[in-house]
Amino acid sequence: MGYVVGAAVLVVLVGVPAIVLWRVMRGRRELGTSPAERATFETLHTASLAGPPLRAGLTADGAERASRHLRALLGAAAVAITDGERLLVYDGAGDHHADQAFEHAVPTMQDGRTQVLTIDCHLLECPIRHAVVVPLTTDDRVVGALAAYGQNASAGLVRAAQEVAGWVDSQLELAQLDRSRTLLMEAEVRALRAQISPHFIYNSLTTIASFVRTDPERARELLLEFADFTRYSFRRHGEFTTLAEELRSIDRYLILERARFGDQLQVTLRIAPEVLPVAVPFLCLQPLVENAVRHGLESRNGVGRITIIAEDDAGAECRISVEDDGLGMDPDRLRRILAGDSAVTGASTGGVGLANVDERLRQVYGDEYGLVVETAPGAGTKVNIRLPKYHPGVSAR
Repeated sequence: MGYVVGAAVLVVLVGVPAIVLWRVMRGRRELGTSPAERATFETLHTASLAGPPLRAGLTADGAERASRHLRALLGAAAVAITDGERLLVYDGAGDHHADQAFEHAVPTMQDGRTQVLTIDCHLLECPIRHAVVVPLTTDDRVVGALAAYGQNASAGLVRAAQEVAGWVDSQLELAQLDRSRTLLMEAEVRALRAQISPHFIYNSLTTIASFVRTDPERARELLLEFADFTRYSFRRHGEFTTLAEELRSIDRYLILERARFGDQLQVTLRIAPEVLPVAVPFLCLQPLVENAVRHGLESRNGVGRITIIAEDDAGAECRISVEDDGLGMDPDRLRRILAGDSAVTGASTGGVGLANVDERLRQVYGDEYGLVVETAPGAGTKVNIRLPKYHPGVSAR
């Protein structure tokens, strides 16, 4: 247990500026007295408050919310944050210098070097006499500047400003990674929507049209199911949904497919009520069911069966499986599909769906939560998913 606690502390310290580490070491030299310990934890707490606003990137709102915490970390009378085009925030004393803050930052943003400035001020009571301006960078490119203002520009303040700026850089890089991840997931969902559109829409509308004269009420009901299904599949907000919503969309899909296949398509669902509120990535199950219908049943004669199971697993996780008794697949081909081999997935929209879902699950939950597929030629296919019921950053709201 002691080793675990030590590791957790190390992780926290890596993510905070060197000024924090200096205060921690100073606390040790003071033999862990109560005031020193309080100072250490207050500094760590201040750093933790400054981080989240910056995770949205270098924006005026994020800079404004983080500025007072950065000022507290530096012990400066005022701080200013700029991007490449404007002053984002000036926080602290001497706000009559705010108009000059962007001008102070321009040389640093041009050459990427720290500069120490002497500030002329006619107000005797003004605490702003010097400024330390340091660059903010992402991907080795200067994107803005952080300036610390005060009475003096000591070597300690210069060092502290550089370390705090380096910490801000790390938050901005994390923001960039978050944006890249979001864009990637959005692109992958668009790929799934493209997969849905031509094949399924054509067959559904053809099926609905066949009922217009013989059973108008049935045609109307199917058309409403089709509208609800497409509305859900093409919605434009939220990376996550609940398992209940995903299963509801799958039920609409299967109603439309049963109208097409009749008694040839048999579906069994076994869903535990306690897993229905679990948040899952949007469109993570629907492609698996479509794949089961398209590649498991369309190419075979006779009755095809699909079984969908969602159940609680040891309290912290849930297990979901989609199984068909169709034609199955060569395991080597399946491995190539899940590895993203374009020569295989490019020829099969079902392959795109499997690879897409597997990749998104691994991105969200980690590599241990990818798809596990049981299949062989002539033996059908069973796709297994294991998901945590609760995971940081995963919410259907």
